[in-house]
Amino acid sequence: MEDTAGVRFAHASEAEFARILTFYGIRWEYEPRSFPLYWDDEGRVTESFSPDFYLPDLDLYVELTTLKQSLVTRKNRKLRRMRELYPDVRVKILYARDVRSLFAKYDLRPVSAR
Repeated sequence: MEDTAGVRFAHASEAEFARILTFYGIRWEYEPRSFPLYWDDEGRVTESFSPDFYLPDLDLYVELTTLKQSLVTRKNRKLRRMRELYPDVRVKILYARDVRSLFAKYDLRPVSAR
């Protein structure tokens, strides 16, 4: 997807979110860490969660969810598991309505809509 600050994003909404953060001088990292959620009997990671953004100055991970409801349900499950295993890690999920509201506030459209 769109390249911003040398980063290739999986979705146009992520590129727009990065632009907002950059515009306001908020430092961010894109998918800097994966959190293991489940392991098999031999201790190998079978499922993990990689939040879209990390905001180091706020010590906050942000996950954007603009996908269909079935995938949102899966992400919510992963987020609940992450909070169980990593209670000291701060993570915020922004749902499609949150992303639309943010883009409307700043009069933005996803790159793919331009």
